[in-house]
Amino acid sequence: MSREELLAAAREVVLEGLVVSPWGNLSLRISDDSFLITPSGVDYKTMDSEDLVEIGLDGNIKQGKLKPSSEYQLHLEIYKARRDIRAIVHTHSPYASAFAVARKRLPAVIEDLAQIVGGDVEVAKYALPGTGVLARNAVLALGNKFAVLLANHGVVGVGRNMEEALRVVRVVEKGAKVFLLSTIIGGPVLLEPEEIQVMHDFYLNKYGQR
Repeated sequence: MSREELLAAAREVVLEGLVVSPWGNLSLRISDDSFLITPSGVDYKTMDSEDLVEIGLDGNIKQGKLKPSSEYQLHLEIYKARRDIRAIVHTHSPYASAFAVARKRLPAVIEDLAQIVGGDVEVAKYALPGTGVLARNAVLALGNKFAVLLANHGVVGVGRNMEEALRVVRVVEKGAKVFLLSTIIGGPVLLEPEEIQVMHDFYLNKYGQR
């Protein structure tokens, strides 16, 4: 089931234009000490469950016949730092990537972004893709939030499940678009930090059917 869930999510990000396949990468934690990740350079539309690679939190491949995504260290370091996170989606969506290229944080200017991310989406210091430096920079900029921008690269959304991680990257992309459009009509009015915290707490603890 975990493999099918990850495959379905990979196909969704392509269909929604959040990545141009085979770029971007997705993973799903399947135990306390391992996760599944998409392979390197394989088109999401033709990928099957046997192509997914299982990696332990020690960095060793546990199962899989293909090379894992070149960004496996990014996923590994996030899972090690955040025990609450069970899914990661890394996309190159255009509006969010515009902020990443400008190396400008995306303010939590709209309520759904404030709720799910927990504040502004910060930009991780630039490092070459696929490196441990990029992974560590991303973890530092992510902190306890649910999204981070990678300078000149894209966006990473994390979640307590795959549905939430997908929701994060969708909302960040929407928020980036809304922010840029609002500059045309006079500029955005920012939410107060206290308001953002109240909304994020509500999302984490009371939102939805519980």
